[in-house]
Amino acid sequence: MAFFAVIFLSVVGGILAGDHFHSYMVGFSLATIAVGCCYWLSFRHTKYPQLALLLLISGFAVKLGITVFGVMWSLERELITSPFIFALSYLFFSLVATYGYFKYREFWNKRMDAVKAKLQTT
Repeated sequence: MAFFAVIFLSVVGGILAGDHFHSYMVGFSLATIAVGCCYWLSFRHTKYPQLALLLLISGFAVKLGITVFGVMWSLERELITSPFIFALSYLFFSLVATYGYFKYREFWNKRMDAVKAKLQTT
C-alpha cells in the first residue's frame, strides 16, 4: 500500500511541477543518489564496531558533498528553474529513498534469516 502511495504522490508531484519539471527531476536524482551513497557507506558490515560512528559521519559528509556539488552543477547549467520545487522534490525523495532502502534491507534480512533457518534444519 505504501508503494502505491509513493508512486501516486510522485506522479502527482511531477504533474504539478509542470513548468519546472527540470527542477523536480534534479531534486529526485540528487536525493536518490545522495541517500543511496550515504546508505551504502553508513551501513556497511565491519568486523570493528568502533568504526560505526566513523562510517555514519563519512556517510553524512558524502551525502552533503553530493548535494552541494549537484546543486552547484545544476545552477551553473540552469537546470533549477524553481528553488521551491527543487527543495520540495529533494525533501520528498530523500524521505522516499530512505524508506525504500530500509525496506529493502528489512526484506533482505528476512530472506537471509529464512535461508539460515533452512540450512540449520538440514
